[in-house]
Amino acid sequence: MGDQGEAYEGWSPQQLIQKIKELESKLQTQTSTTIVSPDPTPQPLETTPQDSITPLPYRKPPKQAPKTFDFSKYSTRLIALKFAYLGQRYNGFEHHKNNKTPLPTIEEEIWKALMKTRLINPTPVQEGEDTQGDRPKNSNRIPPEALERDGADVNWEGCEYSKCGRTDRGVSAFGQVIGIRVRSNRPAPKAAKPSAVMDAAQETEDISTGSEWRPLEPETEQQSESKEPPFDPIANELPYIQILNRVLPPDIRILAWCPNPPPDFSARFSCKERRYKYFFTNPCFTPVPGSSGLYPSQTPNADILREGWLDIEAMREGCRNLVGLHDFRNFCKIDVSKQITNFQRRIFHADIEEICPLSMPAFIGSNSLQQSTSSAEQPKIYAFVVHGSAFLWHQVRSLIAILFRVGQGLESPDLVKQLLDIKANPTRPKYEMASDAPLVLWDCIFPAKEEVQDSNDREHGYVDALNWIYVGDEGGEEKSGKAGIGRGKWGRGGVMDDLWEVWRGRKIEEILAGGLMDVVAAQGQGMRIREEDTKGAVSTARGVRVFEGADGGKSKGNYVQILDMERMERVEVMNDRYAKKKGWDPARPRGRGKEGEGNADE
Repeated sequence: MGDQGEAYEGWSPQQLIQKIKELESKLQTQTSTTIVSPDPTPQPLETTPQDSITPLPYRKPPKQAPKTFDFSKYSTRLIALKFAYLGQRYNGFEHHKNNKTPLPTIEEEIWKALMKTRLINPTPVQEGEDTQGDRPKNSNRIPPEALERDGADVNWEGCEYSKCGRTDRGVSAFGQVIGIRVRSNRPAPKAAKPSAVMDAAQETEDISTGSEWRPLEPETEQQSESKEPPFDPIANELPYIQILNRVLPPDIRILAWCPNPPPDFSARFSCKERRYKYFFTNPCFTPVPGSSGLYPSQTPNADILREGWLDIEAMREGCRNLVGLHDFRNFCKIDVSKQITNFQRRIFHADIEEICPLSMPAFIGSNSLQQSTSSAEQPKIYAFVVHGSAFLWHQVRSLIAILFRVGQGLESPDLVKQLLDIKANPTRPKYEMASDAPLVLWDCIFPAKEEVQDSNDREHGYVDALNWIYVGDEGGEEKSGKAGIGRGKWGRGGVMDDLWEVWRGRKIEEILAGGLMDVVAAQGQGMRIREEDTKGAVSTARGVRVFEGADGGKSKGNYVQILDMERMERVEVMNDRYAKKKGWDPARPRGRGKEGEGNADE
């Protein structure tokens, strides 16, 4: 073979080129006809020309299954959460099983946040099982991933969940409260030694109560030195506020948490007072210049009013008639499915409170648009403020609807007293309740147990006794992470920063809309009213638009007084007809007729 190498040296260039082509042809033939042998013996490595390699199609690596979160490694505790939300983008607070709504509910968003952060671990519910009924505790838990899938139903089973109230679509809340059993940072109890069975049982019992944990037997000095420092239930706990706010929508914010509610705490039944605010502007809609915008008030000794303005003092007089224990069946919407027969509720406080001056477009300052001919009223924002032991369905929106008519001079303040007289007016007139958007569930009050009284005996409101830790307080800040980033109330990622962005976006919209109104008002004749327009007779109340809390007034045609309107049927008749339709026994008590059971308005 060595002579063969020397023979190549004597070949001419044409001979060498021919030889190379023969070898390449052989190699290509071998590559295309080679069959992989099952023989495991390693074969010599052969090279393949680059242009003959066929690339394999790209295959995405298989997605790894999510790691299961082991809840058995953690202890739990019962806490209360106070939170706020702007309700315009939501279909109310309460989620209804198997009832898909056009907008998400607040309860769904809270549940998704608790699940995503692995703070709760609901018990699986079998199909067709009643989640509201009592049943044995199930230790087998379903993985959170299964509940987080699209279409998964909200499930609070096993979480000791309770809610203070329900708000309807569009209604906001600044002090809504829920009770919930959540994962805790407190070390889970370790397996007990035979000699320490009783101590371990005591510790497990303390964790399950969810309130303050009782200490175990005093330890010796040597034992305490070998163990970690005792767990502080506030300073060493998970930063619940920050954890949840990171995953909640920006218009839902956790404001505070209570680490030690009473062992029998229920956000619904432990709440003994609810406070609402209903915001409105004065003027409530655009006044009309000239005599066509004037009409006489129905309030005795009242001045001539201009359409769009409200008589605040007349509304306050109507509020004074609401305070006390009354039957409010003429100020609510009847829910026959609840079969309520007791409509008595205690109102502790009701008033029209001035909030702040109203920043209005400049055109509203024209003399031709003032409230009355004798005085000039500065535009302001007001709120109907009402505190009560409990509220019926749509009670607040019905109350303010009547007060708006009183404020417009269409009804006398005595109308409130007349509608509360059930003997004289046993059935509700068919008037429209006020709009939902300006209503806010302002706060929920949980008094000390020894302070609670029956509503028949209690004339004044309560003081909240829960130990709330608000965002920014010690125990309401996040200790980890960079300073000022998502730590609590202020700074980048804080609650105030989130709310500022929401406020600023809507404020800019307000400024642009107000500027557009000024531009249109100044065009053409502007605010100059022709002389003949100011000499006409004062119009009657028949053609006046009625304000019901929305963004403008509604034209009702010929105005009909409330007491002259068509009436609904008696409550007893409506309840009886619904009970017969459902096949219920009339003798069996149903519904939530007790005054203190915690129904929230809306």
